[in-house]
Amino acid sequence: MKTWQKAGMAIGAAGLLGGIVWASVYGLNKGVVTVQTARVSAEDLTSVVSASGEIKPTTYANLYAEGFGKIVEIVAKEGDHVKKGDVLLLQENVQQNADVNAQVAAINSSEAGISSAEASYKSAQADLVQRQADLEKAKLDWNRGQELYGAGLIPKQDYDGRKTTYDGAVAAVESARAKVLQLKAELERSRAELIQNQAVLQRTRDVLRKTTYRSPINGIVSYLPVRVGEYVVPGIQNANGSFVMTVSDMSVVTAELKVDETDIVNVKDGQDGEVTIDAFPGQVFKGRVTEIGSQAILRSSGLATTQSTTSEQEAKDFKVVVTLEKPPENLRPGLTCTAKIKTAARKNVTAIPIQALAVRTRGELDDAAKQAKGGSSGGSVTLAAPPPSLGSDAKKEEVQGVFVVRGKKAFFTPVETGVAGVTDIEIKKGLQLGDEIVTGSYKALRTLKPGASVRVDNSVASKPEEPPS
Repeated sequence: MKTWQKAGMAIGAAGLLGGIVWASVYGLNKGVVTVQTARVSAEDLTSVVSASGEIKPTTYANLYAEGFGKIVEIVAKEGDHVKKGDVLLLQENVQQNADVNAQVAAINSSEAGISSAEASYKSAQADLVQRQADLEKAKLDWNRGQELYGAGLIPKQDYDGRKTTYDGAVAAVESARAKVLQLKAELERSRAELIQNQAVLQRTRDVLRKTTYRSPINGIVSYLPVRVGEYVVPGIQNANGSFVMTVSDMSVVTAELKVDETDIVNVKDGQDGEVTIDAFPGQVFKGRVTEIGSQAILRSSGLATTQSTTSEQEAKDFKVVVTLEKPPENLRPGLTCTAKIKTAARKNVTAIPIQALAVRTRGELDDAAKQAKGGSSGGSVTLAAPPPSLGSDAKKEEVQGVFVVRGKKAFFTPVETGVAGVTDIEIKKGLQLGDEIVTGSYKALRTLKPGASVRVDNSVASKPEEPPS
């Protein structure tokens, strides 16, 4: 046999042997899934709800125009610290001042009229007393004249004179009494006119007061949209000239957040929070939840659901207010912030990475259990799931669990979860400390069958996985 023939036979034999080895290795690895694993351990977990929002003061005052007119002076600038009662802005008030001065003059005239009416009234009262005294004297003369005339001691002419005097005194008393009543009514009218003028003065002074804008609270001028020479217009919301400025009390500052509807059930009043403000990088401010909104807010429009006229299903948020414990002095309203609210905390609990959780249908678990009974399962893990809910399709019902590695196979084990941290989650039931569980890759966890053969490869970190769709 020639040399080249021998070489060809040797090469063929080597190729045949290599094919047999490859076929053996392929057969052994067929159906084996490469996974990454971790051990169930005891951890301290803190459940956190994250939300974004903006800085707002607890107390602030929006100043709106109270009267039509031109701005003649702006005393306070944006960012100035002001106290309650400080003058902030002056509006043109020539007409208002004139109205006040005219009304003051009218009141002075009314007061002089009252003094005159009082003097006349007192004079009329004195005159009435005089006329009553004259009447009493005339009555006595008249009575005496009747007696004398009846006795024939005086002539008829004297008798008639006394009667005429008496009748005149009666008429004079009635006239004096009527004049007293007239002057009393005149006095009351003057007093009523004074009250009316005082009320008008109060109104004109109020109109004048509204041309001077004062700070209603202690704080800073946080917003000033108007300029000197512009006209202000009262009574029209959200119109140019109707809004003058905002004064904010920054002694108590809050972070007003929008919390997703899926997280709001975990947020409670009084929970601790950590707030970071974009304008203060690297700083964390402590706070506490002080208010939780009860009305859902549409994320697209910012309106409450009760204000929306459509019934479309869309993402909703709830307002949550976190009051900062020690806000910085140079904090300004409207700054963007992010808060982390601690909703729960557990010490030394059984925990696993969140990505290890998987979901399988009850039908998949039942099929895997039947296959495990029909052949060699390679382990003793039971694939049973909790009993199905009443009225549900048992085969389609989803069961949450993890894959536990035993005997080079991955067995699906239903679990009951508790508090979820940033990366780990509490396991209340279903696992023991030290159990080896499948944590990746995402693709492997998504397609892994209960009872499937696996190969553990934790030697190198896997490349970034595709996020769940």
